[in-house]
Amino acid sequence: MAHSRKYKKFEKNIVSRIMHACGMCFASAGRLCVSIVRFFDGKLTLMIVPHSQGKVFSVQTNVFALILGTVIICGIAFSFIYFNQRNASSGLEISRLREENKETLASLDELRDENNSLLQTAKRFQSSLSQSLAILGINQSAASSKSAGKNSDLASLFDVQDIASGSLKETSDIRQLTSYLENAVHPVEQIGRMLENQGALFSDIPNVWPVKNGIGHISMEFGQNVHPITQQWYIHKGLDFSTWRTGDPVISTANGQVVTVGYDDSFGLYIIIKHKHGIYTRYAHLGTARVRKGDIVAQRQTIGTIGNTGITTGPHLHYEVHIGSDVVDPAKYINVK
Repeated sequence: MAHSRKYKKFEKNIVSRIMHACGMCFASAGRLCVSIVRFFDGKLTLMIVPHSQGKVFSVQTNVFALILGTVIICGIAFSFIYFNQRNASSGLEISRLREENKETLASLDELRDENNSLLQTAKRFQSSLSQSLAILGINQSAASSKSAGKNSDLASLFDVQDIASGSLKETSDIRQLTSYLENAVHPVEQIGRMLENQGALFSDIPNVWPVKNGIGHISMEFGQNVHPITQQWYIHKGLDFSTWRTGDPVISTANGQVVTVGYDDSFGLYIIIKHKHGIYTRYAHLGTARVRKGDIVAQRQTIGTIGNTGITTGPHLHYEVHIGSDVVDPAKYINVK
């Protein structure tokens, strides 16, 4: 019993102390709140005294109103400065966007000019391609209709009536041009295949300068000339090529087969090559021969060198072209490509 009474007494003491402490805390908080309210409720008198003899103007207020007014004024001032800076930044951004817009418009004008130039070039291309195809005997409409249909003609590019909503005319033009160029690939490929096939034909026809690297000059042309030794008029049956020296390489002017490597008093050392289509070429007054009878030679292959053999007045190459039994002017075949 004694112990239980002691514990109860101890508990009452603890509770009373806690209650007392809480009461002290609430009392302190209440006094603090009263002090704060009294502080903010403190009366202030603002007096405006003019330098002249005017009446003194006074305003009565309290601390709370003064602080609140100060906070409001500072907030308004801060907001004014903030929005003013934002407005200045917005003005700079608008100016920058205007400059970019001007540059964009200038670029657009330049693009339109370039587009017009491109269209004019496309017109010339269409005309040249049509003429080339006509010369080569290629039916442009039939070739392009396989993949192009009605868009194969570039004329549709310059009579555009239906333009997609919201798109520039230049955009539509470029699309039409792209479509036409894609459709033009087929006839151009046909031209390429035709030229490739004809390349072999050109290689079989004597059509290049018979002195390697195209050096020298024609010292006597085909036809009626004065003989340099007899001084009599005669028919010169070939072309004379001179480099003013011996030893320069002589090349075959077409693919063929060597049928003769010989020597006589007039032509000196000479070579005759048989080509396709009944064509023969003769190379005379050579200094040396680098092929033998029966050799197969290719166009531009070295077959000998310029010399001074036979009846000559100096080192040169006498070059002839024969078709069957007829002698023809070699100048008509040189560089025929």
